[in-house]
Amino acid sequence: MTAMVKAEGVHKSFGPVQVLKGIDLEVAPREVFCLIGPSGSGKSTFLRCINHLEKVNSGRLYVDGDLVGYRQKGDKLYELKDREVAEKRRDIGMVFQRFNLFPHMTALENVIEAPVQVKRESKAVARERALKLLDRVGLADKAANYPSQLSGGQQQRVAIARALAMEPKLMLFDEPTSALDPELVGDVLDVMRGLAEDGMTMIVVTHEMGFAREVGDSVVFMDDGVVVESGHPREVLTNPRHERTKSFLSKVL
Repeated sequence: MTAMVKAEGVHKSFGPVQVLKGIDLEVAPREVFCLIGPSGSGKSTFLRCINHLEKVNSGRLYVDGDLVGYRQKGDKLYELKDREVAEKRRDIGMVFQRFNLFPHMTALENVIEAPVQVKRESKAVARERALKLLDRVGLADKAANYPSQLSGGQQQRVAIARALAMEPKLMLFDEPTSALDPELVGDVLDVMRGLAEDGMTMIVVTHEMGFAREVGDSVVFMDDGVVVESGHPREVLTNPRHERTKSFLSKVL
């Protein structure tokens, strides 16, 4: 079976600062893969490299068997044109810490926008799917509301519906609950649990250890640009082998 995501020796620097120092990992189709670790460990940068929002300096990244951002001919790599990168990016949904909704559009319009503009879907088809997705995230009654009329948790659920509207094969979540008030976190995590039950492949950068333990199939602990420890959530979170993992978990659990 082809891995949904495969990283081979991925390095990424910003100027003199090495952020990723040789990441090797695989994410299987339908897997919920949780990345944990302290701020600045490279988790979000790695996520952004998966859909080529950041270019890797060396190594290889594959999504569903396709090289991310490049085409290989013989031993040489050729960078894809922006249009080709955008084409590939359609298959990857991404949900950020900040909701990034268009403030001048209603919830429904935010969800419809990409399928109509990028996929050239008819508004009627996009609207029908958008209404189903808003219902799925528990916001059927908020379709006509603007982002300013929604709580942070509701805005994040609209952002998830918007990402799902493109019918992606992979969903990336970059700390989707970190900007939310504590009482709003549960609703967003419930939506993500539902996606996991439906078999969506998900990579989740998270500080929600309960979610990682209950919903994750794998947990990877990253620190200082490297994978320190990985395995089943119960093993990593309950019985970590590495001292650095133990130290981190003692502060967050």
